[in-house]
Amino acid sequence: MVDAQKLILIHYHEVGLKGKNRGRFENQLISNITRTLNGLAVGTTRRISGRLYLELTPESPIGVIRERLGWIFGIANFSESLKVQNDIDQIRQAAWAVSQKTPFESFKIATRRSDKTFPYNSDDINRDVGAYVQGRSQASVRMADPDLTCFIEVTTSGTFVYTEKFPGPGGLPVGSNEKAISLISSGIDSPVASYKIMKRGVTISFVHFHSQPYTNRNSERNVEEIVKHLTRHQFRARLYSVPFVEIQRHIMQHGLEGYRVVLYRRAMLRIAEAVAERERAHCLITGDNVGQVASQTLMNLKAIEEVTLLPVLRPLAGDNKDEIIEQAKRIGTFDISIEPYEDACTVFIPKHPTTRAKMEKIHRCEAEMDLDNLIERTLADTQIKVIEQQRHIDNDREISLVQQR
Repeated sequence: MVDAQKLILIHYHEVGLKGKNRGRFENQLISNITRTLNGLAVGTTRRISGRLYLELTPESPIGVIRERLGWIFGIANFSESLKVQNDIDQIRQAAWAVSQKTPFESFKIATRRSDKTFPYNSDDINRDVGAYVQGRSQASVRMADPDLTCFIEVTTSGTFVYTEKFPGPGGLPVGSNEKAISLISSGIDSPVASYKIMKRGVTISFVHFHSQPYTNRNSERNVEEIVKHLTRHQFRARLYSVPFVEIQRHIMQHGLEGYRVVLYRRAMLRIAEAVAERERAHCLITGDNVGQVASQTLMNLKAIEEVTLLPVLRPLAGDNKDEIIEQAKRIGTFDISIEPYEDACTVFIPKHPTTRAKMEKIHRCEAEMDLDNLIERTLADTQIKVIEQQRHIDNDREISLVQQR
């Protein structure tokens, strides 16, 4: 076997469509790879003609690297690869070497040639290397559904040869877009909504509303675990824990019974907007799903959103519940979300919540309330937990919002 370099070849998709801004997105992706693999025995991540590759060392823990690369938004797929010179004999030998990892009775060669100066075109390489592998293995060539596919990519920086593609999450690298605030509960929907917007390159801070002492701490604990799980995609997050029960009691005393949930949600958006100003975030994220519950009819969503000037993103608005559950299972938050809990939205719920809130009634109710002072006091009592990637939640520091102002 010729001297070949072992590495991880990394492909992206959307980043490659960014035109003149592509370099900024590639740099962010490289930075995120470096941070995610910090502390592991790996080399440098390098950029070449529409791809990246990660240099390995003899001590590189391949299993851990695979797991962590699977967290990084912006990666379409990645492969353990051999890199050889643009020489047909070296390509043949590399193809045979990577093909020996698993037994196979049928195979095909799939070549992409971006270096047009290489004297063999893609079909020539497929035939030449295929004949070599067939002669060594006695396996049959099968173009449809073979046991093994050997991928060859000929670039101006060398030729990459591999047989397996591991999926990445896709999307855009976190940090390539602006900041947002997610209103998160320990239920199924809002973690999935947060993940979907984070996948668009957005850095998220989280706001959770609790109703202690009327509820136990299960909701907060579950949310902390969910945010810890999501933070592996963006390294660091702030979780604002908002004591909401005083506002709920006030609304219960002064608001129309059927309008309570809409009034609760309007107060939540006001608080989230104040957090967004502090975090310099440009939008809010909710797990709302049109028609799922009474507060999520179109009229009620419009009434709730009236209190904020910020855009409210609802990435799950048109999904079926079974689709959301499947996404939660896929991203790893479902098992946390189904742990028993009570959250702020389940306390002081009216028997017959309105589905068609009228703005004049909402404004009349709120005119009789002291919401501005209540919200200011609530923000002063809000606690912040800073969650770092790869740190246990018990070791994260807690600070008061009022101390941080």
